[in-house]
Amino acid sequence: MKYAGLMKNDLADGKGVCVSFWVQGCPLHCKGCHNSQTWDFNGGEELPHDILDQINAAITAQGVERNFSVLGGEPLCEENIALTHQIVRHVRERFPGITIYCWSGYYLKDLLERDNPLVKATLDLVNVLIDGPFELNKRDVTLELRGSTNQGIKYKGKDF
Repeated sequence: MKYAGLMKNDLADGKGVCVSFWVQGCPLHCKGCHNSQTWDFNGGEELPHDILDQINAAITAQGVERNFSVLGGEPLCEENIALTHQIVRHVRERFPGITIYCWSGYYLKDLLERDNPLVKATLDLVNVLIDGPFELNKRDVTLELRGSTNQGIKYKGKDF
């Protein structure tokens, strides 16, 4: 299994300080994507056997509990959903009070229409979903947590 990276003190991808995990591989290939290096499912690095321990340690480093973000690549595509679900489920069970963010190039309505119980189970564990493909002609660098105006921010209990 491959992954694209783990950032232990991320100030850009979520609110506050987050631990961010990037999956490797994306079938969408949005024009202008700033993570195009994560598109190739064969790229990235081998997932370390102790990745969950690394995530645990990062979330609680220096006695400060951080939020958690999962990005990509595409975390909710068929090729990545099992890994995404495993990691998000682990983080939610271990740290029930933190906010979990997930970025997806798919719209929430399309994700909910899929007949994939892992997608639905993962969404049940996420607090904030940033959904929709990046569209270069709708790029807006002033948006919170998004890159283009077609993308939405969905909050657990309010939008999904």
